Amino acid sequence: MRIPHRAGFALGASALLAASSVGSVSAQDDLTPVDLQLQWFAQAQFGGFYAAKDLGFYEEVGLDVTINETPADQAPHVLGSQPDGPEFTISWVPRVLEIRDQGASDLINIAQHFQRSGTLSVSWADSGITEPAQFEGKKIGVWDFGNDFEVLAAGRAVDLEPNEDYERIIQAFDMNAFLNREIDVAEAMIYNEYAQVLETVNPDTGELYQPEDMNVINYNDVGTAMLQDAVWAREAWLAEEGNEDIATRFLAASFKGWQYCRDNPADCVQIVTDNGSILGQGHQAWMMNEINGLVWPSADGIGALPADTWDTTVQIMLGADIIANDPGEGVYRTDLADAARAMLEGDVTGEGFEKAVIEPTPGGE
Repeated sequence: MRIPHRAGFALGASALLAASSVGSVSAQDDLTPVDLQLQWFAQAQFGGFYAAKDLGFYEEVGLDVTINETPADQAPHVLGSQPDGPEFTISWVPRVLEIRDQGASDLINIAQHFQRSGTLSVSWADSGITEPAQFEGKKIGVWDFGNDFEVLAAGRAVDLEPNEDYERIIQAFDMNAFLNREIDVAEAMIYNEYAQVLETVNPDTGELYQPEDMNVINYNDVGTAMLQDAVWAREAWLAEEGNEDIATRFLAASFKGWQYCRDNPADCVQIVTDNGSILGQGHQAWMMNEINGLVWPSADGIGALPADTWDTTVQIMLGADIIANDPGEGVYRTDLADAARAMLEGDVTGEGFEKAVIEPTPGGE
């Protein structure tokens, strides 16, 4: 589905842009093929990228972008670290910092589109578990592949070690174990698994579960929240002639997609649905709303690296013994995102953005 759009790119940002903004590149042979590796399956979490592809924003800057999903048993930052891997990878910051600390990657953060963390832990209201200090002796659900670092760091901040002071349970990427009370605490993203509970019928009431049925631990409040979704590219690839220009154009079109999803969330839900998401539109509407709240507002502009939050992420990881060495400044660069933003028209900060109120729907349908 192609939805009409009006906003373009600013003229004069680059030679290619000047040409493509007058008349979009139309011949497939004139487009540079690149791959984007998602960190999961098609869903509104990646709405800006799907919008950029479906609405022709990538073509406008001369790119033919293939969006690749990541199977549940693989890690996108591992795929992206391979010399013959995708040009661009979406991954959480702490995951990449860990693998770089092991000397197994040269991925560089080139755009930080998520400005804040969406990680929660939830327990049932009747459990009395409202903070990490109460994890002791409990079954604590977490995900693997580095998704658990915020939970791990929060436990260690109160001297609790997994499988010594509490039982660390690797949960599936759903809430079934929590709903069945097989675990005491479950990890949940505010844009996904938390909504899954609210979309489920409470057998005791015959109605959907309500927020007051759960205790929510928000790691932004706990103090161990870390930066999450960012665009990464290999240092060796960026060093090749012409690739910095490709990266800048890719970011500009992607940022334009995120602008579109901020201003047209329902359209982006439809775009992601049309691209094969298995999630219902009700769930996607919740997700798109929450994802926009992680991207916007962006004080220094879409894709800018918030220095304080970056430094906090690194210090949390060092303090929790997740990494042994400070990665320094060589693991990120801001010039490409800065140049990409200069190519955009319209609001690039989302100042004053506020999330809508989205009501959960049964089963997320």
